[in-house]
Amino acid sequence: MNRTEATVRTDHQLGDIESGSFDVIVIGAGAAGLSAALFAAIAGLKPLLVEHTDRVGGTSAYSAGSAWIPNTHHAALVGADDSIDKAALYLRHSVGNESPESMRLAFLANGPKAVADLEQHSHVRFRARKLHPDYNSDLPGATLKGRVLEAMPFDGRELGDLFDLVREPIPEFTVLGGMMVNQEDVLNFLSAGRSWRAFRHSAGLLARHALDRLSHRRGTRLMMGNALTARLLLSLRERGVPMLLNASVKAIDLRDGSPSQLTIEQDGVTRTLVCRGGLVSATGGFNRHPRLRAELLRQPVAQYCPGAQGHTGQLHELLSGIGARYGADGRDSAFWAPVSVRRRRNGETAVFPHFIFDRGRPGTITVNQSGRRFVNEALSYHPFTQGMLDANAISPSIPAYLIADETALRKYGLGMARPGRWGRGPFIRDGYLTRAESLAELAAKLGIAPAELTATVQRFNEFARTGIDQDFGRGSTDYQRITAGDMSHGPNPCLGAVDTAPFYAVRLFPGDIGAATGFVTDESACVLRHDGSRIERLYACGNDMHSVMGGNYPGPGITLGPAIVFAYIAVQDIARRMNNGTASAAA
Repeated sequence: MNRTEATVRTDHQLGDIESGSFDVIVIGAGAAGLSAALFAAIAGLKPLLVEHTDRVGGTSAYSAGSAWIPNTHHAALVGADDSIDKAALYLRHSVGNESPESMRLAFLANGPKAVADLEQHSHVRFRARKLHPDYNSDLPGATLKGRVLEAMPFDGRELGDLFDLVREPIPEFTVLGGMMVNQEDVLNFLSAGRSWRAFRHSAGLLARHALDRLSHRRGTRLMMGNALTARLLLSLRERGVPMLLNASVKAIDLRDGSPSQLTIEQDGVTRTLVCRGGLVSATGGFNRHPRLRAELLRQPVAQYCPGAQGHTGQLHELLSGIGARYGADGRDSAFWAPVSVRRRRNGETAVFPHFIFDRGRPGTITVNQSGRRFVNEALSYHPFTQGMLDANAISPSIPAYLIADETALRKYGLGMARPGRWGRGPFIRDGYLTRAESLAELAAKLGIAPAELTATVQRFNEFARTGIDQDFGRGSTDYQRITAGDMSHGPNPCLGAVDTAPFYAVRLFPGDIGAATGFVTDESACVLRHDGSRIERLYACGNDMHSVMGGNYPGPGITLGPAIVFAYIAVQDIARRMNNGTASAAA
């Protein structure tokens, strides 16, 4: 692995890197940075990509790889009735005045162009599902399909010696030593003993993975964020875009108040690079910078961040020093998901995000440390965790307890414990899963008053019988029923009695999955000073840019969608300026 990475880095430092002068220098190799470098190459500019770690993909490689970009040609392919006006209406109701509407309109207007540019000039391919609702599906302008674009699966073998540069997915999201699977695959594995079609599908996956492991350290069937990362990486390689890995920006030199030269350190070697057209900050946000984390996150500061390791905030200090400022508006400074944690065999802490596969399913319930419900469990992960943080200010709710009965655990799984009858033993023995034969026993093990938990579950079970959650409205919207629930279950896909012993629980904590607070930019993604003037030739995208969603989470992929689109917008602005001669003259 190290030999491959060293070879790649050496090759990419020849030629263009030694020339020391670039049109666009992109810092950060997540989806935002990879996209910015690729858009620059497509536009005929000379880019350089600089990454702090020895992998590319950042947190994007961990993600579902979904990008919320309304009104592309993919929407028409699934019969979606959408328009820019309709999407703008939806964001107006979902976000309101918590972000400038001009920024949202710039995103909506350029989204289809960015997607078309990628698909026409690179290996990036997207698809839309026939049913993939906006999270606030009950608001005006919402749609049930067409806005969420998923990266098409990718054969990692096409990357050759670059394959190991793609950041591995979270291990707990894979099976059998690095095989990536989706929900369809899991359902086929569970049905393999009853269905010839499911058996054939499962056998094919296992055979492919066995062959992969003969020559690779993990499976090469890439999906979701790994597929998006790999497609971007292959496209950059074919266009000869140079990269520096294990590299950090140590200083930024200004000319007329704008970045003109960077001092980069890589593997103990320092070099000076000239930035002729634009510097793009795409380092993934502030979340792993201890001081910024303490200053910007809600109190008490969350213990766990399931993001990748690279977004240290080091570049943020440099940019703040030359006048860049953080946004002060928005509902929240971070995007959230409930997480559970477990110690891995190698001593690392696994941080597992609970997105949709368990919280809103029938036969599950979430309670605080008093044994009471405090939030609609079928909400998407961001408002669910905000509910946990809000509730904790009133009554201890961190950790909260996600409880499932035997039927639910067998059918849907519970956090890292997968569906099915087997494989729970290690989770029970190390305390990740708490197991009990009765609710009273479970309450005692969790430190909850047994009578309180029993009463809460009894009330909830009555809601499950009628199909109406009178306390929190669980299962009351299309999103909750279609995505968070089980559409085969009635009368409410999200409500099922918690009544089949034994009972299980996992502890949930708030986890910040990305930064919502970032550097304020204009509609061209150019970073602004405190007085509102542009810092020419300095751009931000991805989680380094103050979110156009204002700390809200209106749909799947509302971080990746704007990341890609504003990378496109930034490069278009750089290209216009360079074509007008202003950038070359300034450099």
